[in-house]
Amino acid sequence: MILDLPVGRALHRFRRLNGIKQGHVAELFSVSQGTVSRWESGTHEPEIQHRERIFAMIAAKANNDADAALRRLVCGSTMAVHLVCDATHRLLAASPSRVAGWASHADDFIGRSLWPFASPEIVAAEAGLRDRGWFEQPGQRLRFHTGYNDSNVVVVRPSLMQWETVPLADGRIGRLTTTIE
Repeated sequence: MILDLPVGRALHRFRRLNGIKQGHVAELFSVSQGTVSRWESGTHEPEIQHRERIFAMIAAKANNDADAALRRLVCGSTMAVHLVCDATHRLLAASPSRVAGWASHADDFIGRSLWPFASPEIVAAEAGLRDRGWFEQPGQRLRFHTGYNDSNVVVVRPSLMQWETVPLADGRIGRLTTTIE
């Protein structure tokens, strides 16, 4: 579920990349600047209604003309690759090789979070991103081994997986997920 994802560091990165001050975010959410600071530092998690609004604000869409080339590259790749919003894990594009084992076509998942299909290793890798400085700047890359996810809908098989952050035209961050082996 999307609400289980960490939101503070993603909000911090989105704010920095888009030149938005904490005070402005505080005004948008009717909270104090200190509350926004605690969200971003991870010392306090936003309440559910704030989390939903934060995810809506920072969610990447990659559905504009400026990101068309990136979507074509992903959708035309012969590798098992997909592009998700780095903050929400919503699917933005996927290659035919990636969706070959899925129970449905990629279009059925566009805009939906793939987080419910994460393997235990993917969940663990996500949990370690903050300590790696993942949300501090774009251009990050991580390789790790994953196992099965016990899903027949969106299948994850044991493999070496690579995550790379990709800046999108709207200032948000995508995550390119590639199966290496």
